[in-house]
Amino acid sequence: MDFNFTEEQQMLRDSVGKFFEKSYDFDTRQELVLSDAPWSNEVWQQFAEFGLLALPFSEDQGGLGGSVSDCVAFAELFGKHLVIEPYVTSILLGAAALAASESESAQQLLENVQSGGTVASFVFEEGRGTASLDQIEMVASAIEGGFTLTGEKRNVLAGAEADILIVAARKGEAGEPALFLVRQGDAGLSSRSFTTIDGRSAANITFKTVPAEEIASGRETVERILSQAIIAQCAEAVGAMGALLSATAEYAMTRKQFGVPIGSFQAVAHRLADMKIAYNKARATLIYTTALAESGAASSRDMAILKGQTGKLGKAVGEAAIQTHGGVGMTDELSISHYHKRLLALDAQFGGHSYHLRKVGQS
Repeated sequence: MDFNFTEEQQMLRDSVGKFFEKSYDFDTRQELVLSDAPWSNEVWQQFAEFGLLALPFSEDQGGLGGSVSDCVAFAELFGKHLVIEPYVTSILLGAAALAASESESAQQLLENVQSGGTVASFVFEEGRGTASLDQIEMVASAIEGGFTLTGEKRNVLAGAEADILIVAARKGEAGEPALFLVRQGDAGLSSRSFTTIDGRSAANITFKTVPAEEIASGRETVERILSQAIIAQCAEAVGAMGALLSATAEYAMTRKQFGVPIGSFQAVAHRLADMKIAYNKARATLIYTTALAESGAASSRDMAILKGQTGKLGKAVGEAAIQTHGGVGMTDELSISHYHKRLLALDAQFGGHSYHLRKVGQS
């Protein structure tokens, strides 16, 4: 396996990185988080111009035929710059479900998502905090010409603002998991929006006999979509860990006590070394698992190892960064606490590290 980014992937990283350095610095990002807007439409359209919205989909579907490693190449930068735009939920989850559908309406919506005109949201969580399909309780009841959904979904990123919702539910009480299309504003649909601890827009959504169209079914299809998204989420986490490591090392070399940089103190030096080991370990696991996924060899155990390792190591890096910075590391004015909160949020989504490491032990 080749674990290096290709020349094209590096060029994409450079282009996206330059855009973020110029237009998405920490202060700009904070102004956006504190505004009434859930995310920047201008940034979203820039993603479309870069081709990021169309990248993961086949050329037959109007995409660019990219792979999971292409997404990892720039997803690290999303973590580095604490991006709040709903890329994973809209593109790698919602639009990926549309791409798996054979219906004409789903393919038309996919084209709209790729152009940036339509935003999708993936509606999965029911308050259990895992990625297990066995714990989905929402039932899709069959009616003439389709299905209806009743129940509640929680912590749905972009749930109140997305144009379409892709909802995970069971086909009947004991049926297989499937994905259903719901359009925002349909009768029986209500949402309560809020801002997550890491600055993103989310909502709890209630469904009361909401009409829905089945677009993808089967455990294997849903798990494949989830796996691709989890890899990208872990890439975001690795990007945030790298940013924390750089910021903490710089602070330790400039902050002085007793006339010398605190980085010269043995305890701080050891902590920085542990942070670097954790970051390199997480990134190595990410690149290895990405290569496995690209070759079609990644198993559920490989995915659990990646999610568990990244979540556990990310939490450790965030805590070490705050410890090194002292009290200032917990303030909103400094980026350190925001990176830590993003790492905690990424760890919690689709199952925390304890859950995934238990899965590894049971396998």
